Amino acid sequence: MTQRELPPLVIDYTGQRLAGVDEVGRGPLVGAVVAAAVILDPARPIAGLNDSKALSAKRRQSLDDEIRERALAFAVAEASPAEVDELNIYHATHLAMRRAIDALSPAAEYLLVDGNRLPGHSLPGQAVVKGDARHPAIAAASILAKVARDAQMLALDGRHPDYGFARHKGYPTREHLAALERLGPLPEHRRSFAPVKRQLALF
Repeated sequence: MTQRELPPLVIDYTGQRLAGVDEVGRGPLVGAVVAAAVILDPARPIAGLNDSKALSAKRRQSLDDEIRERALAFAVAEASPAEVDELNIYHATHLAMRRAIDALSPAAEYLLVDGNRLPGHSLPGQAVVKGDARHPAIAAASILAKVARDAQMLALDGRHPDYGFARHKGYPTREHLAALERLGPLPEHRRSFAPVKRQLALF
């Protein structure tokens, strides 16, 4: 199904404090999984909100600044690599989402969460498949999460430039796997992920 064929999004909520929720970083071998929650201000719309993966890094940064300036509330939270290893990536993702939701001030009343599952929060809401392309609040959350996680990867690249984190952002690219094999895992690597686990057995 293409984006144009997605069914219209019907939202069972008519108030003002609807929070879009999304995450970035389920697939990488290193670093935190980062989630964001955003309550947009209907009186201060933001043009150009879209799935963060469909935007250039420069455009994401510009929109990140605009979201932080104009939103009624926003929050970015994470689950650490150790929590990913302890809980598994699915549960760690939902933990990061719940932390972001709980950090909103004013608090949300209703959640729109990207994906096919709600994160187990007490607030009512609905899961929206391809939500970052279907609702601006989810798109805004995807942008904040992506910018925050990319910044973490740039910082990690500054400390460990031989791994190429600035380029692949921790995903299991050929470059990353080769560096992992050559240099071994860092403390920030996710021990439970198979390529890291294999290398840990050798070092």
